[in-house]
Amino acid sequence: MSNEPFVQSVDRALAILDILARRHSAGVTEIGRELGVHKSTAFRLLAVLESRGFVEQTQDRGTYRLGLGVVRLAGAVAAHLDVSRQGHEVCDRLAADLGETVNIAILDSNRAVNVSQSRGAASVTSYNWVGRQTPLHATSSGKVLLAFAPEPVRAAVLAEPLERFTPATLTGGGELTADLDAVRSAGWGSTSEEYEVGLNAVAAPIRGADGSVVAALSVSGPAYRLDRAAFPEIAKRVITAAGEVSGRMGFIA
Repeated sequence: MSNEPFVQSVDRALAILDILARRHSAGVTEIGRELGVHKSTAFRLLAVLESRGFVEQTQDRGTYRLGLGVVRLAGAVAAHLDVSRQGHEVCDRLAADLGETVNIAILDSNRAVNVSQSRGAASVTSYNWVGRQTPLHATSSGKVLLAFAPEPVRAAVLAEPLERFTPATLTGGGELTADLDAVRSAGWGSTSEEYEVGLNAVAAPIRGADGSVVAALSVSGPAYRLDRAAFPEIAKRVITAAGEVSGRMGFIA
């Protein structure tokens, strides 16, 4: 059975949002005309969008404008963009101080996505992590995001088979749970050659204005330079930097 009619409906619904964004408000007849469909079809699409809060009727019934549902989605995107913008200067400074690579990552379903990167002078790689998805259970940022994630997200990740990337990767649900509990208690997380052999990292949470964890700030470097014995001292620097970004995001400790 073809899903072409469904795809066409989705395309038309998105076109309606574009029309209202461009025209600010429009009636059913106007929208139907611009879409090239009968106004009854336009009305059905508008009814679905209205039920989701993406459009709303003005005081002049039959005329529609964008609803608060669009604002909610835009706000989620803006928050992710904002943490990268607010953290840029802090990450550059930390990377310069430590000489290592500093990243900011956000939670995206069951993965971590890097949205910002700063390289220190001692960085041995020019690899760009921005936009790259990484596993939650095998990276320091991922562990922080998972440790502070809503329980359903955490439970879903722990319920799935955990991929082994190196001999040090935590693939047992019990050992990972214990590690995540330690992250929440200490306020920082780490990995020691768990995602890539020879790569260590330390991360701390970045909080939004409401206190929820919206991202993780991490420092990564070669294991011979960023060794496990240095983790607690590095963690203090990372926590301070993450706290500064949190403050810029509106969080008051």
